[in-house]
Amino acid sequence: MFRKTYFTFLLTASLFIAGAMTAFAQGTGPVRGKVEMTKDGVKVPVADATIDAFRTNGSGKLSTTTNKRGEFSYAGLIMGQEYILAVSGPGLRPSVYPKVKGNMEGIVIEVTPGDGKVLTEAEAKSLAVSAAPGKPGEMSAEDKKRLAEFEKEKQKVEAENQDVTKKNEVAQRVFKEGNVAFDAKDYDLAIAKYDEGIAAVPNYAGITPVLLNQKLASLKNRGFNLYVEGAKNQDVQIRLAKYDAAKKEYGEALKSYDQAITIFKNAAPAPDATETKNRAALGVKLMTNAMEVHRLMAVSGVDATRTAEAGVLFEEYIAQEPDPVKKSNARKQLGDIYRGGGELDKAITAYKTVLETNPENMEVSAMVGLCLYMLGSTTEPANREMLQEGLNYMEKYATTVQILATDSQFDKDFKQSVKDIVTNLKEEQKLKPQAPAKPAPKRRG
Repeated sequence: MFRKTYFTFLLTASLFIAGAMTAFAQGTGPVRGKVEMTKDGVKVPVADATIDAFRTNGSGKLSTTTNKRGEFSYAGLIMGQEYILAVSGPGLRPSVYPKVKGNMEGIVIEVTPGDGKVLTEAEAKSLAVSAAPGKPGEMSAEDKKRLAEFEKEKQKVEAENQDVTKKNEVAQRVFKEGNVAFDAKDYDLAIAKYDEGIAAVPNYAGITPVLLNQKLASLKNRGFNLYVEGAKNQDVQIRLAKYDAAKKEYGEALKSYDQAITIFKNAAPAPDATETKNRAALGVKLMTNAMEVHRLMAVSGVDATRTAEAGVLFEEYIAQEPDPVKKSNARKQLGDIYRGGGELDKAITAYKTVLETNPENMEVSAMVGLCLYMLGSTTEPANREMLQEGLNYMEKYATTVQILATDSQFDKDFKQSVKDIVTNLKEEQKLKPQAPAKPAPKRRG
């Protein structure tokens, strides 16, 4: 990016150059001359000076040096083309001699003492535009000003490039250090390292979103650990404090997601197909991490207020995900989020969409049944039609699933609750399970 900026500047500088010649080359012709300097009123030859020949209409250079008598020569320059001779050497001020053509003899270039700078092609061409007639080797005051401005801008760009290089080195270093800490589950250190990298390169699409994705994952994991600590604590006040801390971590994780997506949206188009592919892959990683944050918040009850935000994110992911299994999993997770947020109608819709493509998924069927049971139980009197439908969806799961010692506490509680509700509906409500209605035809998307 910054290298491109520098080349753009050089291109701009070259606009000072006169228009290209239209004549085509007709063979070559020799060019000879000498370089001299005035000392104590006497002109003396300058040995070992470098003469660079640049085509006015073209690029590239031919170089030669002066002999002990200050003489130089080119065996042949293309006829019909104009050249600029740029003179440099230790202790010399750079000079240019414009409008040189093949078969020119007796060229005399006068030089003066200076800092030994070597002119680039762009600098030589820029200075040649205003070289004083009759004194082609001497820089005018305007030449000196233009060269000074050119040098100042070039140094600025080079300094910016060096600064960016250093910052990228910092970002790469702390990214590796952060990943080591992440793998060791030292999320405090990992987040500190990722923050250091983000501070160094806050808006660079090539690496900043990568750092933000890792920070998002670290905050998600740290938030989950806080939730688990709270769930295991018998002190209600400590438990609630842990849940609040987990909620804060999850919120910061989603801020990292928003920041990364904003960087992508504001970035210049990717320079090539590889970078386009890399950005797309990283975007999916960011989305899946953010989706998991929403799921953890809602299912744990830490924060069930962001279901609308979650819905937008999940629908965006589902729309672009080509894998039907991943689509189905995302629909199931969205149902979990709606259920955790108390939006049971939306949860049922999401779960039933999963059953359209996987009707034998007993766990999802049980979740549909639970949502129907909760809805049917909230009315007075209870909505027996909903309770019946809920029983129909839960029956097979309740009578076949086993509660295993290896199950998580969440899974044990879920399985037992389904069994208890089914028993209640049969014994207390006197309902008999029926085959659930067949799912609607499979929908696309």
